[in-house]
Amino acid sequence: MPLPEMLLAVMWIGLTAYVLFGGADFGGGVWDLLAGGPEGGRRQRELIEHSIGPVWEANHVWLIFVIVLLWTGVPPVFASVASTLYIPLTLAALGVIARGSAFAFRKVSTELWQRRLFGAAFAFSSVVTPFFLGTVAGGVASGRVPPGIAAGDLITSWANPTSAVAGALAVGTAAYLAAVYLTRDAQRTGQDDLAEQFRRRGLAAGLVVGVLSAAGLIVLRADAPLLFAELVAGRALPFLVLSVAAGLASLALLWIRAYLAVRVSAALAVTGLLWGWGVGQYPELLPGLTVEEAAANGTVLAATLGSLAVGALLLLPSLWWLYATFQREHVGGERAGGEHPARGGPRGE
Repeated sequence: MPLPEMLLAVMWIGLTAYVLFGGADFGGGVWDLLAGGPEGGRRQRELIEHSIGPVWEANHVWLIFVIVLLWTGVPPVFASVASTLYIPLTLAALGVIARGSAFAFRKVSTELWQRRLFGAAFAFSSVVTPFFLGTVAGGVASGRVPPGIAAGDLITSWANPTSAVAGALAVGTAAYLAAVYLTRDAQRTGQDDLAEQFRRRGLAAGLVVGVLSAAGLIVLRADAPLLFAELVAGRALPFLVLSVAAGLASLALLWIRAYLAVRVSAALAVTGLLWGWGVGQYPELLPGLTVEEAAANGTVLAATLGSLAVGALLLLPSLWWLYATFQREHVGGERAGGEHPARGGPRGE
């Protein structure tokens, strides 16, 4: 495989990881927003906080990874996207900062008004951040980001039908992934009632995502016909089929309460959708700009890929250890002494 395509594939793997892991973190914030009042939603929020607390910072590694590869490997694309879409990118960056700060401050706040304030900031930014990241994807997918510094329209490049659907789909996908993951977390900690609540929410979110995906195809047909043609009749069709089949399977598995298996099928559904976009747009990254034309020279690409290979030897085992340790930590439902794992205190406190 040529070096430019190899780097592009590695970058897309990183983007997939960010959507699957970081996206679920944002989805947790969506359910935090919809959990209800301070008392009625307390257990749901504690489960969400317990589930994402150890990993939410680590998951942003994938976003940084994608940005660095974009900047290093295909600098013309990075410059074009960053300059034309700087408004939604800035709003997304502010959302990431506000979300992380609010999440940290809420954990140490003792006053109810403080927890409400930081909780609202955490939940609101968890909705708007994936939405604006989705509008960026929609702007690129619809061909509204031409090569060149600020060569595209600063408003219509992200305020357009494809971007609107992509933003809504990003929020819906994040919510669906989070609900799927939280069902298993609730079951593992012995909170079957919460598992049932998130199961119902996952089913509802999955149906919404399905409707949004169908609506997205209709919008693409009118707004981005070249990408639409690749998705429904070109080389991206297998990925679209995978996404639809895995999405239907995940709803079925969620219906029968197969909480562990549904994690895999939900991830496959999202992965198929994301890779369908990438394959459908290849070899053009931006209108008239192919991968070969945009890629850095061979020396830079080789050095980048070599550094990634060395770094992966340290990063990937560390991340695997983090996730595996966290998933094993509370198996069994209760700690010694009757302490409830999601709340850090005795059951019933």
